[in-house]
Amino acid sequence: MSAHHSPIPKVRTLVSVWIALLVLTVTTTSVSYLELGEFNVIVALLIAVTKASLVAWVFMGVRYTTSLTKLFVVAGLVWLSILLAITYADYSSRHWTYQAQPWSNTKAGGG
Repeated sequence: MSAHHSPIPKVRTLVSVWIALLVLTVTTTSVSYLELGEFNVIVALLIAVTKASLVAWVFMGVRYTTSLTKLFVVAGLVWLSILLAITYADYSSRHWTYQAQPWSNTKAGGG
């Protein structure tokens, strides 16, 4: 029985990725104060995907895994993008404004 050991990343790599994650977190916070309209969500998602990719690539060791594992990681990201696209299509196709229901303006107890 052969034991498969994945290489352990160097401390310098781990610290570099940690610093990059901190910088991206500060960037996310900074960008949230900017008024970018609809692009706020897009920028936030791009930063989140970048951070998730760094975590998966370095800390989870996807870099040293088999091609099949990398395929499943990519498949998961493709599936996530499909779900986000469907959600965006649903959200953007709704052109209605909120109207309070008549019962929301009455006093408690129905009288």
